[in-house]
Amino acid sequence: MAARVRIGTCSFADEALTKHWYPPGVRSSEARLHHYAEHFDTTEVDSTFYRLPEAETTARWAERTPDGFVFHMKAFAPMTRHPVKLEQLPPDLRDGLAVDGHGRVDRLPRELRAEVFRRFREALEPLRVAGRLGGVLMQMAPYVVYRDSSLEYLEWARGQLADETVLVEFRHRSWLDDDHRAETLSFLEQRGLANVIVDAPRSEAKNLIPTVVALTSPVAYVRMHGRNARTWNVRGGAASDRFDYLYSEEELREWVEPLRSLGQEAEQAFVLFNNNRWSPAADDPHRQLAQAPQNAELLGRLLREAGVSG
Repeated sequence: MAARVRIGTCSFADEALTKHWYPPGVRSSEARLHHYAEHFDTTEVDSTFYRLPEAETTARWAERTPDGFVFHMKAFAPMTRHPVKLEQLPPDLRDGLAVDGHGRVDRLPRELRAEVFRRFREALEPLRVAGRLGGVLMQMAPYVVYRDSSLEYLEWARGQLADETVLVEFRHRSWLDDDHRAETLSFLEQRGLANVIVDAPRSEAKNLIPTVVALTSPVAYVRMHGRNARTWNVRGGAASDRFDYLYSEEELREWVEPLRSLGQEAEQAFVLFNNNRWSPAADDPHRQLAQAPQNAELLGRLLREAGVSG
């Protein structure tokens, strides 16, 4: 039996949704999550990239969502080899750490990194107990290239996450170029790591990987970043500028057959939209609409029309 393709957005509380998607009277975090769960049955929490989650928060999320709702959690920055501001670390882990000129910790000792993994997993326990926990998204830093030390780190990280569903998104194209694609996919498959399939700008930039529709675990996971090559590597401005993109119906139709195939092969299948900006409404240029939920709803309709479980 084919897996149902679940569709949602990356974050249920970013600026685009709070300003341009939630109804005016839906203001509290509880009301917003209730509203979101009426429209979608999965989401990706990206705020956990910036700070470790807290069990009290994840418990509230579990309480406010219906059975069958799935949260995917983005790994805290140090878990994926990103630098982190000293103040983003728990106070008891800060002593003696060297920082760069921007106040960032770049090289966290392995034993402290292990403690970060432990606390991250511990904070997810309420979601795990409630049956709401999906995968942990390991979006690797763009300077993590394909080499032996990077493979060793992924092997170690897999061990830290024990029985979790681990979703690996690379941000350096060396992992999936012609020279390394087969080895990378084999490595992921042998360790039960899910290859995160991306839709992103078509560019030769080193921090953009090609779209490789390949399943390496029972979970198919697709992230839709938009195709705005013009803003992807522009310095300055908001980080979300690179994801300022509204997919056309024709562009989303390109995904119908690949998602049909993934749903037939996988035990679970997810599509998460990360185009987290807003665009003028087609019928009223003065009215702004959030891009991600628009596209998520459109893709859902296209899959249903094509007879794909969605």
